[in-house]
Amino acid sequence: MKPDLILQVGAKFLFPFILVFALYVQFHGDYGPGGGFQAGVISAAMLILYTITYGLPAAQRAVPPRLVELMIPVGVLIFAGTGVVPMLLGDNYLAYYALMEHPQHAQEWGVLIVEIGVLLAVAGTMIAIFYAFSGRSR
Repeated sequence: MKPDLILQVGAKFLFPFILVFALYVQFHGDYGPGGGFQAGVISAAMLILYTITYGLPAAQRAVPPRLVELMIPVGVLIFAGTGVVPMLLGDNYLAYYALMEHPQHAQEWGVLIVEIGVLLAVAGTMIAIFYAFSGRSR
């Protein structure tokens, strides 16, 4: 397939906006719809657009498969670790208020950390599935 110049220029123009939107959805998840799952899907969709535009080898140079394989367990560990830390402090699993002195700040930080873990796990999983399917020969 021959690279399409219009598609490449259009995609290059869209990448920063897609990334900013993913970050907005990630950090707005505390106050409204959104969060780690949606931001992970948007981030993975950005890489899929990059792959469609520039090809699989270019995408795998930008986001190596080894990094993708590492994102999934790191995301799960961040999520689980945020729940285990309060247990080590003598409280319930995911009891964020045990993380800090001020309960409201602890709740905000706990949710943010969990959502970052979800973002990594979801984006890594979707990219890994895409790499697995797109790397198959016909």
